[in-house]
Amino acid sequence: MQKNKRGFTLIELMIVVAIIGILAAVAIPRFAQMLDKSREGATKGNLSAIRSAISIYYSEKEGVWPADLSTGFTSYLYPIPPAKANQLGNVSDVTLAADIPSAPGVGWAYVTTAGATYVGSVFANSTATDTKGVSFTTY
Repeated sequence: MQKNKRGFTLIELMIVVAIIGILAAVAIPRFAQMLDKSREGATKGNLSAIRSAISIYYSEKEGVWPADLSTGFTSYLYPIPPAKANQLGNVSDVTLAADIPSAPGVGWAYVTTAGATYVGSVFANSTATDTKGVSFTTY
């Protein structure tokens, strides 16, 4: 009587493991890049929410910009959403600035200097670039 041998040989198993390894080597970097892009998209959305709240404040206060984004501003937007992009530190920090950020930083930059070109504007507080090579200050 002959036994019917079933199963995989060692070579077949090694080929399957090699194929899975190749697929993982291709998929993992793409997954990381997708995460970075989603964080950048969330940063743009959060920046838009902050800008909308500032516009509402400006309209209700009849042409007066908020002095900062913490005191007296919390009824318009609380809490301040974080800058989610990796280069921006995933923090809600707001730095009061005189102009568009010109150095790497984290969080948001809010221009408060009276008479400045961009007074009342909020920017991502970094000169770093996103996955497309675009500076965060242009968001």
